[in-house]
Amino acid sequence: MTGQVADEAAVDAVLTASRTLVAVATRSLGAAAEETTIAQYRALVVLASRGPQRMTDLAAALEVTPSTAGRMCDRLLRKGLISRHRARADRRAVQVSITAAGREIVDQATARRRALIAGILGRLPARQQSAVASALAAFAAAAGEVPDSLWPADPPAAPSPAAPARRKPEPARCGTAGRS
Repeated sequence: MTGQVADEAAVDAVLTASRTLVAVATRSLGAAAEETTIAQYRALVVLASRGPQRMTDLAAALEVTPSTAGRMCDRLLRKGLISRHRARADRRAVQVSITAAGREIVDQATARRRALIAGILGRLPARQQSAVASALAAFAAAAGEVPDSLWPADPPAAPSPAAPARRKPEPARCGTAGRS
């Protein structure tokens, strides 16, 4: 962070553009929008782009409380879009991962979004398209967004237990704050 004060004209321009980008994001969900909220979709994108996450890390990435992230994960888990498992390094910690079904939603929405954005950019001259691309790449980097080219190719499989348990373990709670 440079500590500079944001230029009001820049803030206004990004605010205006963000309305368009939110509309594009909503339209890009297509049929999945009936079952998946924008907030849930954002959680899927974080998991697709950053790999398995502890609940506290996912909550921090989404800028929500761990309990909110836990409730969101419970819903995504019921829909089969994420999986929940114990972390290998710390068996007390619970991690969540995107499933193949969740990744498919992200990939389909990304393809639709790409087409919608291409249509909008196609209305601009090439020089302006380059300027928009440079400005938005810098904006996304400043916000800590992971570029698509750096995303893991496939959802990682949930780790399998090292040895069978003698007694049935309690199921991991997605929203358990002390275990995330």
